[in-house]
Order: sequence, then C-alpha cells, then structure tokens
Amino acid sequence: MRRVLSAVVQRAVDTSDGDLARAVTAGMPGLADAAEAELYRRFAPRVRLYGLRHLRNEDAALDLVQHVLLMTIEKLRQGAVRASDEIASFILGTSRTVVIDLRRRERRRAELLDTFLPRQKFAPPEADTHLDLDQLEGCLAQLSDRERTVVFLTFYGERPAAAVATEIGATEGHVRVIRHRALARLRTCVTSLQEPS
Repeated sequence: MRRVLSAVVQRAVDTSDGDLARAVTAGMPGLADAAEAELYRRFAPRVRLYGLRHLRNEDAALDLVQHVLLMTIEKLRQGAVRASDEIASFILGTSRTVVIDLRRRERRRAELLDTFLPRQKFAPPEADTHLDLDQLEGCLAQLSDRERTVVFLTFYGERPAAAVATEIGATEGHVRVIRHRALARLRTCVTSLQEPS
C-alpha cells in the first residue's frame, strides 16, 4: 500500500500544473488528493511571497495562502476554472483580488473608526488599537438589525441612500432617518465608553 501511495505522489510531483488542475477537476481516483497536495506545495510559497510583498505581515501572508489555495481547489472541484493550463495565472489573479478586498475592508474599517471614534477625543496607546474595534463592534451590536444593515451598506457597501432603500425595501428618506438615528446612537455609545469610570 505504501508503495502504491508513493507512486501516486511521485506521479503528481512529475505532472504539469495544468494536468494537476485537470486531475482535481476530474476527481481522478487516487490522483485527485495527491494532485491537490502537490498544487498546494507548488504554489503556497509563491502566494506567501505575494502576500508578504503586498500585506507586509507574515500572519496575513499565511492567511492569504490558506484562503487562495482552498478557494482554488474548491473552484477546480466545481469545474469553475476554464483554462487548466493557466492555473498559475488563476492563482495569481485570485491572490490579487483577495489582497485588494482585504485592503478595501481595512480602509472602510479605518473610515468607520474615524467617523465613530474621533482621534482627538479618544487616543488609546498604539498597542491597544484592537480595543477601539472591540468597543465599536459592541456599539454596533446595540443597534437594531435594520439600523446596522443601513450603516454597513452605507459604509462597507459604499452605497448611496437610494441603493440602500432598494436593498431594504424602504424609501430614500426613511433610509436617511434610520442612518441619522443609528449614527446618533453610535456616537452616544462611543462617548459613554470614553468617559472615565
């Protein structure tokens, strides 16, 4: 059994990227698992280097490796990768998309913090920046589902009031009222957290 397994693994190692991708898509008995493992072995270092270059953080780079390669293998299993011979380009493109999305989320997070936790009023030590996020998340959790949805669609989704209104089935004016009320509640919550106990 060990000899057979060794032969299957060696066969995967000797196979081209495109053939490995096709083996995963076809679910070839005995080869699909080895093909997935070999794709991971080949591309993990490349994705990690891409992550280090663009995210400048080892943990973030390793998370990127897991996310991108698991997504790639899932897409291959579903037959959603059209050009198997261009699997390297697919993985690079997926890495780029995920990094752009991560940067966008961080930028939106920073905008939320700047909006609800003004720096001049609340400046925790740099080492404790996660406290701001925890406090903000706590305040967001106190909003109603509808208020929270409006806030997230506005700031994370970057959607105008008209688009939010369509999304939640309300009028544009009503969305503005909900947003105004939610922001006021968030400010009150955050202000109460800033007061000395």
